[in-house]
Amino acid sequence: MTPGNGTEAQGRRFLITAPLRRPNSAIEGRNLAKRIKCVFFDLDETLYPRDAGVMQAIRDRIREYMVTRLGMDPETADAMRRDFLHRYGTTLAGLQRHFPDRIDELEYQKFVHDIPLEELLKPDEKLARALSAIEPKKVVLTNASREHAESVLRALGILDLMDGIIDIEMLGYVNKPNIEAYEKALKIMGVRAEESVLVEDNVPNLLPAKKLGMYTVLVDGEGAPGVDFVIREPSEIVDVLEALERDG
Repeated sequence: MTPGNGTEAQGRRFLITAPLRRPNSAIEGRNLAKRIKCVFFDLDETLYPRDAGVMQAIRDRIREYMVTRLGMDPETADAMRRDFLHRYGTTLAGLQRHFPDRIDELEYQKFVHDIPLEELLKPDEKLARALSAIEPKKVVLTNASREHAESVLRALGILDLMDGIIDIEMLGYVNKPNIEAYEKALKIMGVRAEESVLVEDNVPNLLPAKKLGMYTVLVDGEGAPGVDFVIREPSEIVDVLEALERDG
């Protein structure tokens, strides 16, 4: 099957090219005429490929932290990390809840993000060109620390192309997918939900943004009810913004 402009297939509408899709006509009937003022980008496994190895390295460091700081065996630490991630959105949120007197958030962030990014990531010229072409504000919205975000952006060669970073500390340690995290991000940037786009690799993190009225873009996924667009790689955000302008 070869998708094309305006072709309906399996409940999805394909726009312009195959990777740019609107699942289940999710944004039909919405007012797209308003100018997008801000694009929020998730950081890890959104701005770089999943197979880069960054998150595996971070998971290894999280396990080491739980073993060395909390005295767990590696198997228990791994199981608890997965459970906390599923229940609370991040391992840190679970540790804060269950070990409130034993967790130093800043120490944790520094420890788990102490990984050799320069060995795992390389400059992404295609993404840099795409970001340079985007007129709205470009902001990283991450559950990680600012230091980690800056390191990733620097390794990708796009640090100077971002207009801001909203990290977990700026969010008051209220992490995605809590809806309060998105409300805080919108307030920080001074934009309304309908004036903004969220680009993420994680569907559960997109759904609260959709509920608020933000446009939602899934990177490297199959789409889901409530997700407006699906793209193969973050540079294709340019196509999304063009589609929003055109449909408006």
